[in-house]
Amino acid sequence: MLLALAACKEKPRPQRPAPTVATDVVKRGPLPYVVTANGEVEPNRTVAVQSQVSGMLTRVAIAEGDEVKQGQLLFQIDPRPFRAEVDRVQATLARDQATLTRARGDSTRFAALAKDGYVTRQQLDQTFAEASALAATVAAGTASLEAARIALENTTVRAPISGRTGQLAIKAGNLVRANSDPALVTINELRPVLVRFSVQERDFEEMRKRAGLDRPLPVMVTPSGGDTSRTVTGTLTFIDNLVDRATGSVLLKARVANEGRDLWPGQFVAVGLELSIDSQAVTVPSVAVVTTASGSYVYVIGEGSKAKRIAVKVGRQVGQLSKIDSGLVGGEQLIVDGQTRLNDGAKVEIRGAATAAPAGSGGRSGRGANGATGAPKGDSTGRESGNGASPARQ
Repeated sequence: MLLALAACKEKPRPQRPAPTVATDVVKRGPLPYVVTANGEVEPNRTVAVQSQVSGMLTRVAIAEGDEVKQGQLLFQIDPRPFRAEVDRVQATLARDQATLTRARGDSTRFAALAKDGYVTRQQLDQTFAEASALAATVAAGTASLEAARIALENTTVRAPISGRTGQLAIKAGNLVRANSDPALVTINELRPVLVRFSVQERDFEEMRKRAGLDRPLPVMVTPSGGDTSRTVTGTLTFIDNLVDRATGSVLLKARVANEGRDLWPGQFVAVGLELSIDSQAVTVPSVAVVTTASGSYVYVIGEGSKAKRIAVKVGRQVGQLSKIDSGLVGGEQLIVDGQTRLNDGAKVEIRGAATAAPAGSGGRSGRGANGATGAPKGDSTGRESGNGASPARQ
């Protein structure tokens, strides 16, 4: 009995199976530095079309929401009273011109008679004064005729810019007043459009350090909703000349061609401002980094399929990626799942290595994650876009 018990105690325990992990390759390649913010779309130009003359609106040549070209007919105001005014002023001017011609002739004859003493000096001066007064009357009549012709032209209201019309404030048959509110129609230029957004002062300082204030930086704009397939690219065109002390931010504007009409005035968008590109950045998925009170580390696959713990210094976060400033060089086989159950030197079983590009072929692997070609997920330091850069409404 004792021998049997001893034999049972000496029986070896079964070994635990090696933990199963998933791996990826540490990337090394270009990584953009992107600052994210919330923005709002506004038209490149907007014009509230008003009538410059008063009269009866006889024709509306457009419909609400029409695309119009610069110079296109929009409204027609009854031109008959204005045409009659042109004829009246023109006739008055012709009469004054004839009177002026006669007065100048009289002045010439009186000047000849004055030399022979047939008329007095006073009569001669009076003749010249009458001619000068008539000349002034003719000049005023000429100006009045020009004003009457301009008023007649203004009975035809044309589009001052190309764009899309809004709601019509008046219909044919109504009486319009010159320069009165509301406007007849508002036209917004939709190609291109402007996107206004604000960046926090710390991001503005980073922009000044990395790119300066005079470079046309690329701006990626994604409509609210996160549909990265609709991301369009614009160019930074405006930087405000002061910091808003109420919000601690700086207002910027980007111009977007908007040929596909992806953006609409008043729409809220997510904005990614690319400051620069780190050409040889080492990046890993953020989930692979284990952070403790003593620092951060990752596990890589070492010799003999054993987990090797490596201390790393984590830089900025870009979407779902973390930039590694030290500890990795690129190309290592990184454990991205199951690392929290490991110890340094533990034997592991690879569940299935993720297909990854070889070291040095990182390309712009971080762009889709940080909004350079898709919707911005967080700013250059890993903060979400709701970090205070609220939609600008100035």
